[in-house]
Amino acid sequence: MTPSDGYLLDNRQNEAGQRFDAFATLFDPTTFRHIEALGIGPGLRCWEVGAGGTSVVSWLAEQVGPTGEVVATDIDTSRLASVARPPVEDRVHDVGAEEPPGEGFDLVHARLVLVHVPDRERALRSMIQALRPGGRLLVEDADPALQPLICPDEYGPEQRLANRLRQGFRKLLAERGADLSYGRKLPRLLREAGLAEVQADAYFPVTSPACTALEAATVRQIRDRLVTAGLATDEDIEQHLANVEAGGMDLATAPMISVWGRKG
Repeated sequence: MTPSDGYLLDNRQNEAGQRFDAFATLFDPTTFRHIEALGIGPGLRCWEVGAGGTSVVSWLAEQVGPTGEVVATDIDTSRLASVARPPVEDRVHDVGAEEPPGEGFDLVHARLVLVHVPDRERALRSMIQALRPGGRLLVEDADPALQPLICPDEYGPEQRLANRLRQGFRKLLAERGADLSYGRKLPRLLREAGLAEVQADAYFPVTSPACTALEAATVRQIRDRLVTAGLATDEDIEQHLANVEAGGMDLATAPMISVWGRKG
């Protein structure tokens, strides 16, 4: 899959950097907490799947130090150039279509990636294959079907418009093969794959400046597709962006479900 083949949110679009910054603000504390609990330290080998932005890759590099290794992969690695130096190695790689970029990893991590991968089963199998015995897998993915609203408190026309546009976004994702209920399946999938000590939790931000920034960047990134598909008008989108900028709405994200386990 190429960067523009089926993937709705292209890393090369101007708004992608704003989205990665918002993801880092919203989700890095949760991700780092889980990785620290799994055990991260000097000399370890990590595979960051679908890295996209740099925040997790940079943090992992600090943890493993010069004796460790962080392999950061994505179908588009253009945003990883600034951190692509030892112990980081960046590789163009499609986790759902190619063999893993190595083996014997102590940690394999993917955040908000597999929900978009057409062959999620192969991708998950590849990630587990790449682990050493005793290695840890951490998969964090969204479940938009579990909480489909951008405005859970839908009390006025601004919120209703926001939720209508979010419904259009979800429709576009589903048409491109995204599994909008994938997050909730991950604990079962990891157990069925033979991982031990499987646990999970979820993080659900309801309102924050980062949620607002993420919504504005996302809508700008997909506005042409929404209009072309007849899911919104330019007037709808301009009104919604003005509503978002006004700062009077409580904007949420879909729950991010974090699941982890150990390879036997």
